[in-house]
Amino acid sequence: MAGWRTGSLRRLKGFILEFKSLARALLIETIITMVTISIQPFAPRKLWLLILSLLCLSALSSFATSLYVNVPSTPYDGQMTRIRPILFCQTNAHQDLSLAVVNHWIQDLRAIPYGYSVEWKTPQEVETGAAADCKGKAVALYEMMHSRGAQDLRLVIGKKSIMSRKTHAWLEWTTTGGTYVLDPTINWRACSADRLGRTNYIPLYAYAGVKKYRAMPAGMLAKNQLLAGKRVASSM
Repeated sequence: MAGWRTGSLRRLKGFILEFKSLARALLIETIITMVTISIQPFAPRKLWLLILSLLCLSALSSFATSLYVNVPSTPYDGQMTRIRPILFCQTNAHQDLSLAVVNHWIQDLRAIPYGYSVEWKTPQEVETGAAADCKGKAVALYEMMHSRGAQDLRLVIGKKSIMSRKTHAWLEWTTTGGTYVLDPTINWRACSADRLGRTNYIPLYAYAGVKKYRAMPAGMLAKNQLLAGKRVASSM
């Protein structure tokens, strides 16, 4: 069984690498076509099209990573009624939180037994209850950090891994030392996002105060930019 899983993972990684190579080749060919057809003569007003194409190519280096796009609503807004005051709470605190303190909070929440809840529990319910799920633990940690002035903190809803069937909740915290994934349901300490790989902790939507975000693969964003460039080129 272990050998079968290892072989499957290797085949999956090979497929991803092959797909990225094919996508890169197609993008390069498209850029060459655009430059050859659209920029003749090489007018100054069309110079930005070449720059846009090069930016799309550079964005492909993070093909499997995600970028956050601001959106007016998410499919989870209806579930957020009970915890909206926590997410939207304003704070004037500007403390410098250490990773050691955050890890201590993660460990305290991780020690709470897991128990699924249909509703999003408030931090008080998590603290006084006998069990909590990923939603409740993530919100409790969000309140601890946000009330003490943590900046660039996001409550994320997504998939724990590329093979997950159910959604999961965790936090992402961007600091001067990098971005960390904070998952008090599974992990005992903060994890550097760079070390988790591209098939773990895949975001779908995120909340940061009053702002809402949708996660979009960087490759898809580059594709949209490229298509926009083609439409502009065809109208010139």
